[in-house]
Amino acid sequence: MGPKARPRVFLDSNVIFSGLYSAQGAPGQILEHFLAGRIGVVISQQVLEEVVRTVGEKLPVALPALRRLLESAPPEIVADPPLGEVVTWAGALARGDAAILAAAVAARADCLVTGDRRFFAHAIVEEAGLRIVTPAQFLAGLKD
Repeated sequence: MGPKARPRVFLDSNVIFSGLYSAQGAPGQILEHFLAGRIGVVISQQVLEEVVRTVGEKLPVALPALRRLLESAPPEIVADPPLGEVVTWAGALARGDAAILAAAVAARADCLVTGDRRFFAHAIVEEAGLRIVTPAQFLAGLKD
């Protein structure tokens, strides 16, 4: 059997922010896996804008690290989904969250990694046809 394909992982903005905030936790370890080339990271334009805004407002000292990350190991950035795809999830999620889920589904990512518990409603997970996991669950799956 050949080498295992590198997973394409859609990261929510909270995972990226948390990883920049602390390299010690699961989000920081996920960013390390990405920088080492063990996983591919996919984000939407919305996620990129949220990360830049949040880091600028709450952790401006991390802006140089974010800039280095984006320049040295840029993630795959997909377009924000059209409104029709967002509306599909708007009944179950807030509009911003619905846009994240729609982007992850459209990107055909292997999974969506998020710390946002609203994404874990049973019906959403079933309907999305996409694995939705916490950072800790994702890392546990990488070890398997």
